[in-house]
Amino acid sequence: MAVTSRSVAPAPQVAAAGEAWFAGLRARGVLEQVDLRAEPERLTTPGLWVVVGEFEGRVRAWRFAEVDRDPGPVIPRPGPWAGPSADAWASSMTRDAYEDAVRQVRAEVRRGGVYQANVCRVLAAPLPPGADGPPDARALAAVLEAGNPAPYAGGVSVPAGPGIEPAWVVSASPELFLRVDGDVVTSAPIKGTAATVDGLLAKDRAENVMITDLVRNDLQRVCLPGTVEVTSLLAVEEHPGLVHLVSTVQGALTPDVVGGARLWSTLLDATYPPGSVSGAPKSAALRVIGALERAPRGPYCGAFGWVDVAPDGAVRAELAVGIRTFWWEPDPGVGGVLRFGTGAGITWGSDPAAEWVETELKARRLVGLASRPH
Repeated sequence: MAVTSRSVAPAPQVAAAGEAWFAGLRARGVLEQVDLRAEPERLTTPGLWVVVGEFEGRVRAWRFAEVDRDPGPVIPRPGPWAGPSADAWASSMTRDAYEDAVRQVRAEVRRGGVYQANVCRVLAAPLPPGADGPPDARALAAVLEAGNPAPYAGGVSVPAGPGIEPAWVVSASPELFLRVDGDVVTSAPIKGTAATVDGLLAKDRAENVMITDLVRNDLQRVCLPGTVEVTSLLAVEEHPGLVHLVSTVQGALTPDVVGGARLWSTLLDATYPPGSVSGAPKSAALRVIGALERAPRGPYCGAFGWVDVAPDGAVRAELAVGIRTFWWEPDPGVGGVLRFGTGAGITWGSDPAAEWVETELKARRLVGLASRPH
């Protein structure tokens, strides 16, 4: 008896819960999740992927089923935000411990081990989940959008499901880590922060130039020779409550990685974690950070943003450095914890007390917005 073969249409993917938003983008319904460092080739699948990278190395991406691309409001219909009380926040490093860490980095600079290292601390406050699940990420995003608008603001809230790990991140990042548009890649590191333009020091400019050179070297590993250029150096950007020095570096990707399976493995191997939040040389700075810091940074100082893969394989992406960023995780002891990181770049010219004050400046406005009452 002859056996007749017939093709069977694949079962349609069923979207799980989850949502994400960025400027001009809203997404709902998670189709799949991938570990981007283990399977970077998966990001050739057409669709919108939301990326959350942790400073310690893990980078995950979630592909969404429904995507609205329009210039409307970033935050759709948020509810009221109920954050922790202002006095509930605790720091992973006390002022004394932080200032001692600054002195240790200066000693390392004197020995010639590093030129600069970014030393950070993590603030945490108990925040139990709501009746229907995690806290309302859209509500916090709306508070930040009203009180601290940022060029790379966005959020993602994905509950755990079969084959899907949870994600809860709300960011008001002012810093571009990587933008990919066809064969062009751009990075815009921030180094140098003060309350006003007059407060920017020679030390801030030196920091920025060092990290701009590091980013230029990173991009040269993935770009055509002669195409990497600094298109803007030491530009002043004003944000609510502070100012930054920002430089922009751009290059043309080599043809073998443009839109292909090697794009993200090559880019991340060359550039991750971001240079502005690690230091120079990067490998030495990471060793110093590992020895001094008291808590993992997680999504803080990692990468956060989106990758949009067209049906023809063309790629557009915008990943921010995960600064000015909140993340929430369940915690068996208190139900859940809201976290926020803050830090400063340390050089030989750093004053320990002034660097602590800089971390306070970076945290004050956003932590205040996220704290009750609202």
